[in-house]
Amino acid sequence: MNTAQSTVQAPQLIDILRRSTAFLARNGVESARLDAEVLLANILGLDRIQLYVQHDRPLVPDELDQYRDALKRRARRMPVAYVTGRKEFMSLDFAVDSRVLIPRPDTEVLVEAVISRLAALGVDDPSVVDLGTGSGAIACAISQGLPGARLLATDISGDALEVAESNVARLGLSGRVLLAQGDLFQPTVGTEFEHMDVLVSNPPYVRSLDIPSLAPEISRYEPHLALDGGPDGLDFYRRIAEGAPSRLSGRGFVALEVGDGQVASVSEILEQAGLTDLEAICDYSGETRAVIGWMPGVRGGADVL
Repeated sequence: MNTAQSTVQAPQLIDILRRSTAFLARNGVESARLDAEVLLANILGLDRIQLYVQHDRPLVPDELDQYRDALKRRARRMPVAYVTGRKEFMSLDFAVDSRVLIPRPDTEVLVEAVISRLAALGVDDPSVVDLGTGSGAIACAISQGLPGARLLATDISGDALEVAESNVARLGLSGRVLLAQGDLFQPTVGTEFEHMDVLVSNPPYVRSLDIPSLAPEISRYEPHLALDGGPDGLDFYRRIAEGAPSRLSGRGFVALEVGDGQVASVSEILEQAGLTDLEAICDYSGETRAVIGWMPGVRGGADVL
């Protein structure tokens, strides 16, 4: 036996990242380096920066196997959040899978707007209904920001509500965020939420014919039930606007996320339903992400769109 025989060394983090980045890029992943880092950090239980602090760390076979599997799924254009099973939203960690839409940073603007306006009104225990809650991200984030708020999160999908229930429980919000299955307002009937202070929603707003042309991560994997807003993308805005005024309290408002180019149409829909003092809520880059409409008399004509 030749004792001088060379030993094969386990690959180090920095080399693995370089090769995995190239692999994802070859498969059309635009954020190849970032995704390679996020997937590896998730498997190793590290922050991304620690990958570089421990750049010469070798990976054991089990870690390599897990990483290869994650890379293959990402190369098939599965979203990173579905591969890892988690997504951060408003500094909270949410479990996600293909039963729910992935929470997006754009929606944080909507949540922040709701929290700030309720705080300005001085309402200690507002009743808030989140229609189409999906993962529960909006409802949970509002509950964390306004501990006195009473929340009902609804969804027509029982599968989505299972995910939301797990998130409510893991964030310790089971007594503060209630869940109910049904179509739009139906779950509120006969409950304390039949009349509410705030109606918030990130409704489906993609035009039906546009869904196949979306990025593969969206069109192949995210639930079309949470995307499809009908022929013009506005079906759910019309339904929400039709039912909201009779259900909102005298101090209430509707807060809705909107898609690109929809702010004028959604504002008109809300105005025709009798809501006033319309506000366009922009992100830090100036893009409109949400529209708010108030019950008459609450704002006194301030901040009209």
